Amino acid sequence: MLKQRAAELDSADPIAHVRDRFTLPERVVYLDGNSLGALPTAVPAAVEDALHRQWGTDLIRSWNANGWWDAPVRTGDAIGRLVGAAPGQVVVGDSTSVQLFNTLLAAARMRPGRRVLLTDPDHFPTDQYVADSVGRLLGLDVRRVPAREAAGVLAAEGDRVAVAAYAPVDYRTGELYDMAALTTAAHAAGALVHWDLCHAAGALPIELDAIGADFAVGCGYKYLSGGPGAPAFAYLAHRHQEDFDHPVTGWHGHAQPFAMSGTYAPAPGITRARIGTPPLLSLIALEAALTAYDGVDMAAVRAKSLSLTGFFQECADALLDGLGFTMATPREPARRGSQVALRHPEAYPLVAALTARGVIGDMRAPDLLRFGFNALYLTHADVLHAVRELRDIATTAAHRAPEFQQRPTVT
Repeated sequence: MLKQRAAELDSADPIAHVRDRFTLPERVVYLDGNSLGALPTAVPAAVEDALHRQWGTDLIRSWNANGWWDAPVRTGDAIGRLVGAAPGQVVVGDSTSVQLFNTLLAAARMRPGRRVLLTDPDHFPTDQYVADSVGRLLGLDVRRVPAREAAGVLAAEGDRVAVAAYAPVDYRTGELYDMAALTTAAHAAGALVHWDLCHAAGALPIELDAIGADFAVGCGYKYLSGGPGAPAFAYLAHRHQEDFDHPVTGWHGHAQPFAMSGTYAPAPGITRARIGTPPLLSLIALEAALTAYDGVDMAAVRAKSLSLTGFFQECADALLDGLGFTMATPREPARRGSQVALRHPEAYPLVAALTARGVIGDMRAPDLLRFGFNALYLTHADVLHAVRELRDIATTAAHRAPEFQQRPTVT
């Protein structure tokens, strides 16, 4: 029954052709694209050209002849099309941590006299570390308030809040929060909102301009499939760009970078969010990776994502019942991102045993098995195969073999 249903769902897939835009290993079901996306087929040739022609032959001339100088904004606009941002509001370069620090501190500076910075106790650790750092530097009280409670706090004491820093998707469970509602609540209180889109960009429709978002950041290596260590992006709404006081000022963000002035003057528009020389090879790889979205409607991506995650939950209900698993991800489509998490006391060895069988997911301590669904290259048949393998491992206790007990450095 499940096999027939998977076949029917895959036959009706409107973006099935996009799967050919990725290089996927044979006999592997890749359910960890929410950590590192699969390799887009356009990337190797782009990087090869960057190495051998642009760098190897054209050398320094490539800054002009091959568009290196404009790549951060050009690639930013390509990402902007995926996150609902009009041109000139997204720039790419530097790491996620750097982008987080720069935009969050700058946002807090825009609300002088407000002494509270809200963030989520369930935020990714780096977001919490950066929030604490910004709090120390600016003398702010960093308060950890769960996303589902933030609107209430803003309504009650929002006149003290400078910035509310949240993510639309819980990186552990895949729970999806209402970006528009929280943004509205923050603005009603006079606060700004800072969004971390690492687990949302490229996976679901995001309308930054439409909801009136202030600032956002996101990485390039998860659903966007830009490769390991791909540079991150920052979104600065047009209305905030003139007042954006960049915490880390580098020459690429200068109004006249080649004047080599000893004093800083910020460039106009989104260019002022640049810092220094970006990692060009990684940036070129990311720009090429984004072509996988050419001609693809994000609404179709979202529809397939919900179909995949919903089918995974259906398969888990049917095949994993009585084996110690519980569902950690909401079942309501409107509350689900593009991943599903299961709880089990033996999460690590189960994931290790799955990986050994070519079904690659990951886990988060202490008990979460985490599965990410990139709708561009996964099928419903992949989903069914993954859950069947998990059932077989659990019923045969294959995960209790010694080789699955020792944890590596990275999980």
